[in-house]
Amino acid sequence: MIEKDVTIDIATYIDHSLLNPTATPEDVEECCKQAQHFGFPTICVYPSAVSQTVKLVHDKKITVCTVIGFPTGANTSSTKLYEAQEATENGATELDIMLNLGFLKAGNSEAIYNEISAICEATGQTIKVILETNLLTETEKQLAAEISMDAGANYLKTSSGWFGGATVADVRFLSKIAEGRVGIKASGGIKTLDQAYALIEAGATRLGTSHGVALVESQNG
Repeated sequence: MIEKDVTIDIATYIDHSLLNPTATPEDVEECCKQAQHFGFPTICVYPSAVSQTVKLVHDKKITVCTVIGFPTGANTSSTKLYEAQEATENGATELDIMLNLGFLKAGNSEAIYNEISAICEATGQTIKVILETNLLTETEKQLAAEISMDAGANYLKTSSGWFGGATVADVRFLSKIAEGRVGIKASGGIKTLDQAYALIEAGATRLGTSHGVALVESQNG
């Protein structure tokens, strides 16, 4: 059991995520209310909910994030680019891009670089690349991380949450590769305060989770 860390305000790490495919407009509205009430810095929703989220968020300190090519990353590069541009036009200022794992497994570094860099250049937004670390070897994780940083990514994100969640080992590994050049977003399966503290201690600068309210209430309790 990790003791309660009074030096960490867990709310300030939370990317408050609503990525349930059955989420309704009412669910989006509730998610926005929670983020504003608890002071979460970011709300992460599907592209179709970006416009609604932007209209509902009155606290300008809260950024609106969406996912691109989610959750498999196997969309064409032109489709991802259009999706990213449309999301930006609708008000999203952070984009979590799913890496094309097929490109990575095939060793097609150039295609990965071109895809990410095109989105970075076209949108000018904060870019987080989802590596899906649970499906990668150590060598592939390092290659994916290095390509993403070279292409202009601002964060390395561990997982989509669909194929396994963040681990302390992966966060520590990515943090070592990043050497402070980019942020580290741990995402997937973060449900307890113990997990959150451990991931932050390992180097996570953001926590992508749909359990942000429970985490804050646990810390405050």
